[in-house]
Amino acid sequence: MRPPGVSEKRGGRKKASVADRQLVSLLREAVQDHTAGSPVEPGQLWTNRSPAELARDLAEQGHAVDPKTVKGMLKEELGLSRRQMVKTLSMGESADRDAQFHEMQKIKAEFLEQGFPVVSVDTKKKELLGNFYRSGPAWTNGRVRAWDHDFPSSSWGKVIPYGVYDVARNESLVYLAQGADTGQLAVDAVRRWWHRLGKWRYAAEAPLLLLADCGGSNGYRIPLFREQLQLLANQLGKVIRVCHLPPYCSKYNPIDHRLFCHISRSLQSLLLRSVELIREAIERTTTRQGLRVVTELARKLYPPGIKASPAYLNQEKVIRNETLPKFNYRFEPQ
Repeated sequence: MRPPGVSEKRGGRKKASVADRQLVSLLREAVQDHTAGSPVEPGQLWTNRSPAELARDLAEQGHAVDPKTVKGMLKEELGLSRRQMVKTLSMGESADRDAQFHEMQKIKAEFLEQGFPVVSVDTKKKELLGNFYRSGPAWTNGRVRAWDHDFPSSSWGKVIPYGVYDVARNESLVYLAQGADTGQLAVDAVRRWWHRLGKWRYAAEAPLLLLADCGGSNGYRIPLFREQLQLLANQLGKVIRVCHLPPYCSKYNPIDHRLFCHISRSLQSLLLRSVELIREAIERTTTRQGLRVVTELARKLYPPGIKASPAYLNQEKVIRNETLPKFNYRFEPQ
């Protein structure tokens, strides 16, 4: 007998997948039939079709169901969830990858243990000046209006943010330049970091270690970058060592995930109408770990096409390591 006060259980509507036993298998087939260019592993389900589109397919086969029900079936019956594509597949792999990471970590640990400066350097994505759209929400009582087309030709110029990040102290200098991203610009940024921050933190005679990508203005194949580093070593009277990350591994450069991602957050939803606005936004960048960012505007324009001098190329005195010499080398003051 039922306990007192408990009403008789009444039947409710059955789940669509129970009422129509064919729905799940038909939905699975609909998903599998539209996986061309799927970014997931073979055997896994993926589709960019909406529940409304899938519901129409099922209705055409004589199984009327609404999009909300299809959405629930995708989650509950097929175990699917909405996910964005992620950029994790490398476009290539270097045969020296593991060996170079091991060598770089060894040299980096030696420098940090002795209290010598270790800086990670790279160029952040160039920023166009103008009323260009930038994603990200902002607090407002009106509407932020941007141009309806992102034509670079409509810009008032572009800014090249070159970063020099101090790995041990979690602080950096961002050098804001205009013109071309060259080896001269890269080394000028390192020079400005030393005079603004480095010389107040480290001994004058302490050697400097640069961690850099393989490509771009600070690539291992760029003679102008090496020539400018030799001139900087002469000017500062200090040894400068360089370790390049192996090819296709730029995402492991410390500056990318310790500085640039946070600068991108500071610039979101802003109309970048002037270099000063960019400078102010970058200088406000901070984290719970205490990241500090100093900015400096370049006082000159960097023209494209500048190459290392023939005199330097004829008697280049770069000192290369025995282990992977193309990625690891140093400059001594002359």
